[in-house]
Amino acid sequence: MAQNQPAIQDGQYQMGRPTVADLRGDNPYAELAKIHWLGKSQAPKVKPEVLKTEIWDVLESEKFDFRSLLLLENLQFLESYLWPGYSEDSSNIHVLLIAFMVHVKARESLPKWNIFVDNASNFSSLFHRILSMTLDQSIALPVRTNLLGFAIDAFQSLDSALVRKECAPLVSISIWHNLAGESSRESFFENHSQLRKAWRASKKRYDAADDLTQARLRFERSWLFSMSLEFLSLLQEDNEASLLYCERYVEFLIDLQSQLPTRRYVNALLVDMNILPIIRLSPMFNNEENGLLRDLYRLFRHYVHFPIDSVTGAQASVDTDQDVHSAALAKLQRVSLKHFRSKLTILALSNYGSIDQRAELESHLKSLTDQELIDLCEHLDFRTSYPKSLKLAVNRPLLLEILIVAHERRKSFQEVAKELSILPTEESLFEASLFRNEYYNGSRPLAIPKLNLQYLTVGDFLWRSFILYRCETFFEIRKHLEDILKRLLQPRSNSSDRRGQFGFSKMAAPISKPAVIEVALAKVGDDKPAFVRMEIALDVSHMADKVRNEWDSLRQDDVVFLATVQEIDEIKIQMNGSFPVNESEKLGLRFLRAAEVHQVLDESGRSLRENRDYSRRPRLRRLLLNVDAASFKKDKERSVKGKLDIYETINFIIRRKGRENNFKPILESIQNLTLSSVPIPSWMQEVFLGFGDPHSANYTRLPNQIRSLDFRDTFINWEHLVQSFAGKVVEPKDDVDSSFPPPYILEIARDESSPKPAQLPKKRRRAQEGPSTPQIDRIRVSSYKPPNTGPYPTDVLKLNKVRFTPAQIEAIVSGTQPGLTIIIGPPGTGKTDVATQIINNLYHDFPEQRTLLVAHSNQALNQLFQKIVALDIDARHLLRLGHGEEELDTEESYSKHGRVESFLENRVRYLTEINRLAANFGAPGAHGDSCETADYFNSVYVKPAWTKFMDTVMSKKITSAEIVHAFPFHFYFSNAPQPLFPVDATREQAIEIAQGCYTHICKIFTELEDIRPFEILRTQRDKANYLLIKEARIIAMTSTHAAMRRQEIARLGFHYDNVVMEEAAQITEIETFIPLALQSVKDGELPLQRVVLCGDHLQNSPVIQNLAFRHYANLEQSLFLRFVRLGVPTIHLDQQGRARPSIAKLYSWRYERLGNLPSVETGAEFLAANAGFKYDYQFINVPDYKGVGEAEPSPHFIQNLGEAEYAVALYQYMRLLGYPASKISILTMYAGQRALIWDVLSHRCAKNPLFGLPKAVNTVDKYQGEQNDYIILSLTRTRSPGFLRDIRRMTVALSRARLGLYIFGRRDVFESCYELKEAFDRLLERPDILQLVPGEIFPSARLVSDEVEATEMVSVEHLGQYVYTMTTAKMAALKGESVASTGDGDDMIIVDANNGSPSGHSSDALVI
Repeated sequence: MAQNQPAIQDGQYQMGRPTVADLRGDNPYAELAKIHWLGKSQAPKVKPEVLKTEIWDVLESEKFDFRSLLLLENLQFLESYLWPGYSEDSSNIHVLLIAFMVHVKARESLPKWNIFVDNASNFSSLFHRILSMTLDQSIALPVRTNLLGFAIDAFQSLDSALVRKECAPLVSISIWHNLAGESSRESFFENHSQLRKAWRASKKRYDAADDLTQARLRFERSWLFSMSLEFLSLLQEDNEASLLYCERYVEFLIDLQSQLPTRRYVNALLVDMNILPIIRLSPMFNNEENGLLRDLYRLFRHYVHFPIDSVTGAQASVDTDQDVHSAALAKLQRVSLKHFRSKLTILALSNYGSIDQRAELESHLKSLTDQELIDLCEHLDFRTSYPKSLKLAVNRPLLLEILIVAHERRKSFQEVAKELSILPTEESLFEASLFRNEYYNGSRPLAIPKLNLQYLTVGDFLWRSFILYRCETFFEIRKHLEDILKRLLQPRSNSSDRRGQFGFSKMAAPISKPAVIEVALAKVGDDKPAFVRMEIALDVSHMADKVRNEWDSLRQDDVVFLATVQEIDEIKIQMNGSFPVNESEKLGLRFLRAAEVHQVLDESGRSLRENRDYSRRPRLRRLLLNVDAASFKKDKERSVKGKLDIYETINFIIRRKGRENNFKPILESIQNLTLSSVPIPSWMQEVFLGFGDPHSANYTRLPNQIRSLDFRDTFINWEHLVQSFAGKVVEPKDDVDSSFPPPYILEIARDESSPKPAQLPKKRRRAQEGPSTPQIDRIRVSSYKPPNTGPYPTDVLKLNKVRFTPAQIEAIVSGTQPGLTIIIGPPGTGKTDVATQIINNLYHDFPEQRTLLVAHSNQALNQLFQKIVALDIDARHLLRLGHGEEELDTEESYSKHGRVESFLENRVRYLTEINRLAANFGAPGAHGDSCETADYFNSVYVKPAWTKFMDTVMSKKITSAEIVHAFPFHFYFSNAPQPLFPVDATREQAIEIAQGCYTHICKIFTELEDIRPFEILRTQRDKANYLLIKEARIIAMTSTHAAMRRQEIARLGFHYDNVVMEEAAQITEIETFIPLALQSVKDGELPLQRVVLCGDHLQNSPVIQNLAFRHYANLEQSLFLRFVRLGVPTIHLDQQGRARPSIAKLYSWRYERLGNLPSVETGAEFLAANAGFKYDYQFINVPDYKGVGEAEPSPHFIQNLGEAEYAVALYQYMRLLGYPASKISILTMYAGQRALIWDVLSHRCAKNPLFGLPKAVNTVDKYQGEQNDYIILSLTRTRSPGFLRDIRRMTVALSRARLGLYIFGRRDVFESCYELKEAFDRLLERPDILQLVPGEIFPSARLVSDEVEATEMVSVEHLGQYVYTMTTAKMAALKGESVASTGDGDDMIIVDANNGSPSGHSSDALVI
């Protein structure tokens, strides 16, 4: 899934965008900024004439070119000039420019409302002026289109209280004043009595208001109605400006309909206004060139008719939805029989199935006259009149359409989802609606659903996710195919090549016509074959070994593509000379069909997995494929009608990389969830959908809150316990006067004496400041003596040694309780340790429960899993699923098959122990032959012996010596550390030791009992499945694995009670949801008790490749972030223990409160300076290298040679000083730069033992979750910040280093960026020229606070020459001789060792 994608490239997106030259050059806007607002100490006074003549008129002449608007936004036009200078007296142009700037920020996914928070009254005034302008027809339509964009942005930001306050009145019940008549309102009031109360309250509020307030209320309740009338009027036109406005307005209506708080009253108004029928009959809609408007209409129609009670939010089941539809038809029949008996008798007496289709309804209603149609609509409470100003003809076609739309049967969203294929063809990959998304730039909307704060139902969420994930998947496949086709359609120079005119791609291979070998009968209830198996012959004789091995590595169920690839000229000939009409044919792709690999055979027909012969070069591979059965059926139906048989033309097979080719099982999982009713736990329902009280899923609000919990080793001592609950009363229970050591059982008590506050209305409760969750008042603490677990060192309990902070303790307490816990963990704050302790507590406190552990990446999951392995958790209860298990740094294997093998190995070991026990008793027989015989031995010998012993020791007269003498297992424990019973042991100590020994023995029999099923089960698969569903109690997998294997896991009957998710802010919403639904429904809902989400929404979001899905559809939104936006209670970890405090300051400003642990303030390594450096962090300005800054040798492949050389030279310098390579990582923002740095390292360092390679060279995106002592960072960009304006990415980059951070970049680009200002203000407090301290080696004895003289490295050449000098001296020292120079000719550099400056000629290249 997302984790398998490469780093995002934004080269194409940056084309035509403002550069540093624009911001600092002679651009007129930049000049205005310097004069009027940039660098001013006080808020500048706005000059209306400047806004009008020098900005607005220019923008208007440019038709509001987005590049100019973006340039103004980059110049901080809104933050530094427009908003500080705004007042109620500001000009209309001032207001318009503010609205434009906000919309630009929204298009760029930048924060847009923060600057308004400090002046709510002014914002309210601004907001209403903008709303008024949207209705002002004297303002040009393109300008009003931009104002409509502002309104859309506002309604998409209802998490902001400032914005929500202004938007709410516009969609309140007062808009029902615009319904056609009283009868429409009364019908709602009859069904929902609470609506009548709300309506009366609205009228009462209006009547009690003064004249000014009444005018405002009238405007608010009529605004949406007036806007909709304007929209209906523009639909009757068909020009570019009207089309752009109408597209935006339909987007606005979709947004209103897709969130319950805005839909509640709006849907009734839009249905009453007959919006759908009017759109469908409008000239604009019926112009086939307006494809986007037609697609938007279909999405709008989907939401208008979505099966939900808009008032209560209750999801309508299929049966309920059918009942509503039937009720509408019944009303139509009653009215027809009563008022139009002579003409509609047949309609009135027909069954519902015969009158709910468009054609049948038209045939029945055509007999009515125009006036009778009007009368029928009025009897059915449909609107038949509009204001005269609208100029809308209420004619016969419209009346018929109104009646048909209201009564025709529509497909449910599940039926629509079921019909969508998850295997692409050339048509679905290149259909216009998907292809349109590829070139999204924000100027027009898209006909795709958005992910936002709220969803109508769980089904709505799943439907949106399925549509978007399918689009994103098809986009990635299309890009892959385009790259391959470009390579194939570049003719090879060797005309004798057997592939003729085609070029070469290692991901594609030529084939002859595939042979159909089996078409299976359709399954019951299906109309397509169960499977269609084809065989293709793949010639591998010409392939390089590496490429052939990649083809040989195809696994069962891998998806490949069968393609007809032809030159464009050849396609023209086949199409009788006509130019290709679709995009796929323009690329040379005639047909495409997906297939799954069934088996890969060698040329002898043997399975390649079992019989891979390396003794000779193979010639042929035979692939058995299961072709997409639905497409095959359609293709055969086409060929029967005389059309071309597609499979006769197939000439290429195409594959994808394995890690990118998991889309089919994931899409199947999402599709199946969409088609099914998956009720999430009732305690989480409202929070998940975004409704109701955001605190309702917190454990303090749940009825099953656990009052008393054993926190075992969570607390180090009593002092730690008291410090962890500052402000709370912590007291011993049961009249114990003094403190005592852990383990601690905490009983949470509340002060019952204080009166409970009165229950406030929902709005009042929401408006109240401060946390609304109840606070812990008193904590009663008790303890117990941990039982003796046995005499062997392996029996000793593994205890936690982390001294958790109060915030971490709060997170652990919440995570151990039932409910939803959200833990925000800034860099280095130990959220992995917290998650580990939560899992540890759950494991011991709830032995019957099972926990699912999920992470975004294999690396993060393995880090967490390794910490769990180190705890006191039995290895037999741990299971790691997925391919990342082999990277787990543990002695044992925790995969399914590894665990099975471990069980069987333990069986041998434990049965050997049974034989020793048998020897202890002198018991004859083969007691250690099997688990069954061992169990018999336990019941016949061991248990009776222990019972007899306990009966003996229960006598109070018995002495410790007699207890030792009576102990029945002396021989067995003879290999334990001696003496088993100390000579001076008391009676109680002797009993405790004996009980510990018996605990050890009992554990053996318990484990053998668990192993026993593995003796009985025969197949490895059955054993592995039993392990998953019965034995494992902590199961770990990535979110991708959960999505791929959901159906298989759920079908096995897998059950779990808790979900703990790491990196939750990096996982898309649907990837977060799927792990919650890996089990079957129990008692009508998923039986989850706890969901713990750990992450940091202020770092990187999920990786989405397509800009449209990332920005417009918000597919990069995580469930974690949405919960934070909704105000769900979160726990902020507030002390970091990773980085020096000085480095932490570079990013700590991003967090509400982020301090430092004592260890980073007093630890020796944090106090010591970095050897050879004056500063522990520094930004180094890198000018153009050889006249070149950033370059883009191929699309989206951004590089900067100067920064690459600088980074590698600095790495070499550090290695020469003695820094371990394992403590250095080189990071960059772009995959292209990473490749360039690898090239330079390979050339300079890889084969030189003085340097070697650093621990990692990676992109910042891929390095999230990791850290190293020293980070060298290349920012790469020199023209504009690119996606680095996203401060989340910069936060990740700045927080990877522990002890040293050295950043290479272009100062002019980043210091002028508003979003990065806080970070770069701190970075640029120090010189931007690299400061080195000669004469030091690693590790340094100097303190970081010591003042020291430094040498400046003024350029990359200077540093290279300095490193060259050091390298020469180092090699000379190693050889025991003095070497002053190396090389000859132009490559010679003779360097003065004192300062690294050249004293002789050198070439331009760095020679090291």
